[in-house]
Amino acid sequence: MSRIGKKPIPIPKGVTVKVDGPVVDVKGPKGQMRQAVPPGILIAVEDGTVVARRESEARELGKFHGLARSLVANAVLGVAEGWKRELDIVGVGYRAEVKGKQVHLALGYSHPVVFDVPTGIEVAIEKQTHITVTGVDRQLVGQVAANLRRLRKPDPYQQKGVRYTGEVLKKKAGKTGA
Repeated sequence: MSRIGKKPIPIPKGVTVKVDGPVVDVKGPKGQMRQAVPPGILIAVEDGTVVARRESEARELGKFHGLARSLVANAVLGVAEGWKRELDIVGVGYRAEVKGKQVHLALGYSHPVVFDVPTGIEVAIEKQTHITVTGVDRQLVGQVAANLRRLRKPDPYQQKGVRYTGEVLKKKAGKTGA
């Protein structure tokens, strides 16, 4: 049995969970999400909690038990509180600004980089060098943040680029004079 899969998911106030076969609909103050559940896993709402169960005790279902529970828990937390990733832009002349549903970035290239923000994601920029990506879907928030970071990966030697807030860059070990 999956330890993660066994844990019940508490439903916060203001959040409604509706199970419709292999799809779980979650609505809350931040928005709504539809989360697909892997085959062989049953989701049920009991006493103000969401519980994930296996259809049978087959070994193959073990790997999907914890996954299904985590996906539904992320959806419940996302519509209740939302997900957030923060990035910092470091470098002389590096900056960003939001224009409508696009982010215009100056990252040291000969041209500005234009990044289209997908629906369901909000991007806020403070002081031109601090980007905050927020949304209901944890996977989409992380993917958008990773795509923004990929536009100019941080260089560990010059300390320039787009990095996650608090990210520590490791330098490779140099040659030893032995």
